[in-house]
Amino acid sequence: MVHNMPKIYVFIASAVILFAAIAAAQEATQQASQKVEQLISSQPAGENKNGMDKFIDWFHNPTPWLSMEADLKWQWFNAWNIDRFNDDSGLSNWNYTLNRFRWGTKTKITDDIEFNHRWVWEFRTWDGPDSRQKEVDFDEIVWDRFNLTVRNLGGMPLTMVVGRQDIIFGTGWLVLEGTNNDEGRTIFFDALRFTYELQKDKTLDLIFIDQKADSSAWLRPFSDGHKLVNNTDQTGAIVYYTDKSRPNLQLEGYFIYKHDTPVASGSVGDEIYTLGGALSGPLFKSEHWKYRAEGAVQTGNKDGHSLRAFGTIDTLEYHFNDKYKNVLHGTFEYLSGDKPGSGRNEGFDNLWGKWPQWSVINTYAYWYENGPGASTNLARLNLGHSFCPTDKIQISTDYHLLFANENPLGGTTNPGGPSWSSGGKFRGQLFSLLLKYNVTKNLLAYYQFEYFVPGNYYAEPDRDPAYFSQISIEYTF
Repeated sequence: MVHNMPKIYVFIASAVILFAAIAAAQEATQQASQKVEQLISSQPAGENKNGMDKFIDWFHNPTPWLSMEADLKWQWFNAWNIDRFNDDSGLSNWNYTLNRFRWGTKTKITDDIEFNHRWVWEFRTWDGPDSRQKEVDFDEIVWDRFNLTVRNLGGMPLTMVVGRQDIIFGTGWLVLEGTNNDEGRTIFFDALRFTYELQKDKTLDLIFIDQKADSSAWLRPFSDGHKLVNNTDQTGAIVYYTDKSRPNLQLEGYFIYKHDTPVASGSVGDEIYTLGGALSGPLFKSEHWKYRAEGAVQTGNKDGHSLRAFGTIDTLEYHFNDKYKNVLHGTFEYLSGDKPGSGRNEGFDNLWGKWPQWSVINTYAYWYENGPGASTNLARLNLGHSFCPTDKIQISTDYHLLFANENPLGGTTNPGGPSWSSGGKFRGQLFSLLLKYNVTKNLLAYYQFEYFVPGNYYAEPDRDPAYFSQISIEYTF
């Protein structure tokens, strides 16, 4: 991969230059702001806002019954070998820009009833890989929120949300992204959700999900492309209990039912029952140590076989509580893998957690192994550190050791993705870096980088290193 390394340096240098320019602009802006503040400090309160601030205030609340939101995102994505781990595959160099605009409203019907909607338009300009035509893909404009919210339903401490909505529980380990084939454009669920407040800081959620693969199944997009936001039609139910009443302990318990009906004819659907829970809080009431431990067991049917699986993710953090907000953290994640020849399926299914929780590169690798974002058959050890050198900048670094618990695909070749060795179980090593810069309260810039060295879980031709890098700029009105 030596002949490709300069691309990494060019991208990193571009990121450094960009953030340096932003920093310089921010410094100049602060100096100018100080002068302006001196000039307007004698004016009455409410007259100090400039034209943009006044416009944003009006945009957020143009009338007492209507509020609006909008954001813009530009992202430059560059990667090498993320799909094949082979320098000679011809699929190696990924290079494109992502451009996203979202606009939404919240309409207040009564004090307890509101209607929410949001449009999202995301298009890309492609320059690589070579297998893809260099073009601008203008894509479709999708509803990613369309719901009615009713509070104090029936005079009870009960909230109902019906329609297209975001649903996230815990850290999103099993429930976050309802559109796993959408590459992050949307994360919505088409669902009916009831949240009942049992007591103060104790809630019970009951959720019913009816998710279609075709983006136009319930709400037709503009310039409808009939894209598949999932590779299956999905129905499901979630019962989730959350107890935050204890000062040093948060309890979570859940039951999740998920049924997948593949879009492709002749494929076997999955029916998965998941029972799990989580504990989190300060360790031994310490001001420095924090933990979160989550685990779940699964039964049902998967890939035509009886399912028996287990998964856990456990994190320990040490907060220095200093002015730089230094934090050290370690994570252990275990997702059982399918044992060849057992007659059952032991592969843990991460349900609606199929998003890049800790790695973009490995999300692509799993795509060819188990389907879009389907992380399973994994033992992961992670050590990381984060700190804030200034109030506006956060830097996070992580190192991961990755193993497979089983080798169910041993000796399998895949011309469109990585191939697997006959007996290896070491997935590889991953290093990642994330740099966030809050330029202003409305403007966020960040740089993300990953470098992956495949292990002997993959066949010999597919062990070349891979990297992923992106620069993103987001503005929220």
